[in-house]
Order: sequence, then structure tokens, then C-alpha cells
Amino acid sequence: MPLPRIALTMGDPAGVGPEVILKAMSDASVAAFCRLVVFGDWQVLRRCSQIANLPLPNCQVIPASQFANLDSERLGGPLLVVDHSTIDLETFQPGKVQRQCGQAAYCFIQAAIDACQSGRVQAVTTAPINKQALHLAGHHYPGHTEMFAQRAAASDRWCMMQYSPTITCTFATVHCGYSEVPQLLTVQRVLDTIELTAEALHRIRGHHPQLLVCGLNPHAGENGLFGNREEERLIVPAIHAARAKGISVDGPRPADTVFLPGRLAKCDAVVCMYHDQGHIPVKALAFDTAVNTTLGLSLIRTSVDHGTAFDIAWQGRANSSSLRSALRLAAQLA
Repeated sequence: MPLPRIALTMGDPAGVGPEVILKAMSDASVAAFCRLVVFGDWQVLRRCSQIANLPLPNCQVIPASQFANLDSERLGGPLLVVDHSTIDLETFQPGKVQRQCGQAAYCFIQAAIDACQSGRVQAVTTAPINKQALHLAGHHYPGHTEMFAQRAAASDRWCMMQYSPTITCTFATVHCGYSEVPQLLTVQRVLDTIELTAEALHRIRGHHPQLLVCGLNPHAGENGLFGNREEERLIVPAIHAARAKGISVDGPRPADTVFLPGRLAKCDAVVCMYHDQGHIPVKALAFDTAVNTTLGLSLIRTSVDHGTAFDIAWQGRANSSSLRSALRLAAQLA
């Protein structure tokens, strides 16, 4: 069986994306489980390899305009770069927020989605983007998750999952202010997140998972003492509905104790109500190995679990472990 082709987007060229991609392109362990098709800017990769003192792998480089007509033999090669030539290197600065980098990152993502939807690749893995740069370019998305949901949601059910062998969290809400969370939560949204989590973990791990659900408020509301009874009104009914569908799920549990090692050892994933409720423990326990993936899409999408890291960009210091994990999960799902 041929290895799956994974579209790997460069992300923001000024961040660590080019650096970790160069490392992945030279990694024999990555070549053993997938074929990389990098959507980015070839001159940026060359410049990054020189500045960061990283090897520039042997690969095919083709203009983006030719990708759709590429024959299957060349497409099936071991390493391919689809060159969008979007960056003006005369004005480009590593480690800085720039409009041209936001526009480039957007173009790479859209082209990778097109390639996956046409069947030319089997999954998409994304390097990090900078939201400020994206907005400067006129693309007002809170992040990758919402961009992929707009283009490739299989239905109106989708959510973010942070996955690792150590800890896995999914999120009923993601990129929004804390004051918005109670208004965004509904019984259906919590239930959708529980169901998507159960489906994904069953696919990845091969067994019906055991899930825990966090409450929204301190001490999971303390029987209505904190908050506006979101636990009783929104979360408990969703848990009951999930159980009625045969999902093994418990909660709502207080977020300050649900991530204790003993509890994590007995569950496959924790369903969280908002971004930092799950991102903080995931990054504390599995920063280098966690994978960000979007559930509920018509395509497979995984991502690194870190940002653009402008402070260390193009210095040869970025750890590519998260990207390797993201590629491995994409290949496994594909």
C-alpha cells in the first residue's frame, strides 16, 4: 500500500514554520510513514536553511500554477515543494509581524485544502500562523480551526482536539473571550463535542473511549453557587444525551482536579468548555508531542501545538517534535 501524501503548509514564513519544515524534510523517520508535499515559498526555505544553518534536502520544486497538472508519477515522489513565490525577500524580516507573511500563510492553507479536496493529497498538516499578520492581510479568522471549518466542515458539527498519548482534550468553544463562553455554550454544542471526541478516539485508538467532561465554573458550579447553573442547564443534559447514545462519559468534573494523573490514566480524553481550560494542562504535560487537529471536517487536518515563536525564529533552535507527531497522526488517520 503506498504511503499517504500529506500536504504540509509553511505557516507564517517569519516564524519557526520554515525551520521545523526543513527538519521534517530531512527526517528519515518522517519519510518512512508519509510523502511530504510542502506548500510554501522555496526561496524562503533556501534562505532559512542558510541563516539557521540547516540542510536543504534534495526535492522536486514546482510552481504552484503547475501543481494541478502534475502527473501521478511526479506527485508520488518522496519530497515535493509547491512553490507559491509569495514573499519579497528584500523587505522580509524573520521574527516580525508582516502583512505579506499573513497573506502568504493564507495562500498556502487554501492551496493545501484545494489539494486535499481534489484527492491529490490525503491529509493536511499545518505549521503555525500569526493571527495579527493574517488580519493585516485582510483575513479575519481567529485561527486555523475556523478557516478549515469554513472550507471543509462536513456539517455544522466541528471542534478542536489537542491529542497526545499523555493527555487529550477537546473544546466546546475555542477562540473567543471568556465573557463570550457562556453565551456560546448550548446543550447541542456540548453534545456535539462529546460525540466528535468519542468518534475520533475510537478511530485513533481502536476502542470505545472513556471521556470526562469539565464543568464551566469553579468546582463545577458547586450546585449553583458559582455561575448561572451552566452545569445543570447545559452540560448535564448533554452528558445524559451522550450516555443514551452509548458513549461512556462522566462529569461535569471540576477543572482543577480532572487533570490529576490518576484521573487522566483512567480516561481517554477530557472535554473542555473553553480554550485555556484544556490548553494549559496539554502544554504543561505534552508541549513537544501534542497535536492540534480539527474534528468534524470532510478532510484530515492536523497541526503543531505551538505558535510562530518569533523570538527564536530562524535560529535553528525550534523543536520539530510536535510537527513530526502531527504528521504521524495525519498519516495514521489517512
